[in-house]
Amino acid sequence: MKKLNLKKMLDLRSLAIAGIFVLAITAISCNKEDDGYIPETAFEQEAELKTGKAVKKGELSIAEIAIAAGFDSLVVALTYVDMYEETELVELFLNGTDQYTVFAPTNTAFQNLVGDGQIADLPSEVVLQVLLYHVTDGRRAANSVVPKKGYRTIESLLEQKFMVSPTGMIKAFGNDAQIDVAGGNFNISASNGIIHVIDTVILPEL
Repeated sequence: MKKLNLKKMLDLRSLAIAGIFVLAITAISCNKEDDGYIPETAFEQEAELKTGKAVKKGELSIAEIAIAAGFDSLVVALTYVDMYEETELVELFLNGTDQYTVFAPTNTAFQNLVGDGQIADLPSEVVLQVLLYHVTDGRRAANSVVPKKGYRTIESLLEQKFMVSPTGMIKAFGNDAQIDVAGGNFNISASNGIIHVIDTVILPEL
């Protein structure tokens, strides 16, 4: 299969860190109950976001935060797609220097999507499209995601759009989701982007 043509794909530079993914996957089950706990040290901010000012870059990459903060199902989905679609998404979010904003579904959100099944029960090409629908180019903090009024349009890497309301409600093609604006899981700053936690896996036009 052809590799995904994102802006840049970097050579593997950190086998030790990448090995964490392998160890993590062996211990992960899509049916694992989500207790909602995300360690503060994985995304602690030094200052609150102020309108018009950028969120300071974090020390960990998007992928490292996904591991440290317990986004088990997201890690499984990324690894599954890389294995069967040869996309190198894990490498992109682990060692990439380009900046991305990820709308990261919780473990419960993925569980609600697959029910009694597993992510690997879904076609890998479908999972790839769904994952790309959750990512947009650049560092997009609160002031460039959630509008003060009306709706803001977000263009995803899938080249499909979704809308965000002033309350952080996402209006996607196939369903709705809520950004965790009030729960402290907003503007999680990585070295290569920003993560916003959402409660539902949003669905694009497939």
